[in-house]
Amino acid sequence: MQFMPMAARLAARTAVSHAVNQTLAMLIAAFTAGIVAGLGGSAVTGEEPVVSRIAFGSCIKQDQPTPIWDAVIETNPQLFVFLGDNIYGDTLDIQLLRQKYSQLADQPGLRRLKQTCRILGTWDDHDYGQDDVGAEYPRKRESQQAFLDFFAVPPDDPRRTQEGVYSSQVVGPPGKRIQLILLDGRYFRSPLKTGFKPGEPGDGYRGKYMPNLDPDSTLLGAAQWRWLEGQLRVPAELRIIGSGIQILADEHGSEKWENFPHERQRLLDLIRTSGASGVVLLSGDRHLAEIARLPTASPGTVGYPLYEVTSSSMNAPSGNITKAGARFANEINAYRIGLTFFEVNFGAVLVDWKAADPVVRLQVRDEKGAVVLQQRFPLSQLRSPQAKP
Repeated sequence: MQFMPMAARLAARTAVSHAVNQTLAMLIAAFTAGIVAGLGGSAVTGEEPVVSRIAFGSCIKQDQPTPIWDAVIETNPQLFVFLGDNIYGDTLDIQLLRQKYSQLADQPGLRRLKQTCRILGTWDDHDYGQDDVGAEYPRKRESQQAFLDFFAVPPDDPRRTQEGVYSSQVVGPPGKRIQLILLDGRYFRSPLKTGFKPGEPGDGYRGKYMPNLDPDSTLLGAAQWRWLEGQLRVPAELRIIGSGIQILADEHGSEKWENFPHERQRLLDLIRTSGASGVVLLSGDRHLAEIARLPTASPGTVGYPLYEVTSSSMNAPSGNITKAGARFANEINAYRIGLTFFEVNFGAVLVDWKAADPVVRLQVRDEKGAVVLQQRFPLSQLRSPQAKP
């Protein structure tokens, strides 16, 4: 038997160990890349995955079938955003509220979606507690914890101790960052004011709420406004602001930001003065879908076209039925682009980051996933005049 000298044996062991480590590193890298690629993101080691597909929706009757989940899953979203009325709680009984969240969680389509992408959300009135309610809802603290439990928010998340469920996060690598700002328009909101005068049938003016002109009234509350001002200065290429109620529409008498005109204008002013580029708005609530645009020529605007996609509902379509059986109601909205869609729907934000000037598509899709409304534009169109070169 020939014996290998000690130095040679050490060298051989080192070579074998190095080869094993290299192999393990390659396997881990391949495994990680596979996971990331499976999530639809970038497979570049050590880099935040690129997010290019976001789906969203609102107004879900937790005790009714929701077949639209199949269409949502087929779009292969990397994120799904709930925009409020995620359940119809409408109660002071927090245990009942939690039971209704459990009903939603048990929907087979939602369970499948959770296996494919991250889920984010904010609330509106029905999941907050009661129809059209604001800061006066007496169980809002307990309701907030039920909401956070449904979304599996960890104990150390700021939302576990702050008042309100507003949140923000940035996804994607530098140059392809998307900021998701989800506002809470319920926890601090001042009382609504009734007295809106609807028109005759077909005029297009519906609802019961009129503007609250009290300068001390609020929609977001002082703490959330301070927070939002800081968030709009966080670096990002595209910013999605989600609101339970519509922001741009200012002519109907339903819930909307224009019920507090000074708050709506404060939001537009803040977007402009902060120099925040790339802002688009998402909303729900209305049991209809539409896309609106606030042009730069309008007074008090943000300095570039401001788009809003309203998507509602995912399983409870508009109850406005004509005598002939058509699901329709005329409603005036000077900022609407195209038509209003009254059947069940969900929304999508798609970004083609591969283009030299990334292309943004804002969509509304029907129950089978077909695109029924779309606005398509280059991201550069949303550049703030205040932005640094």
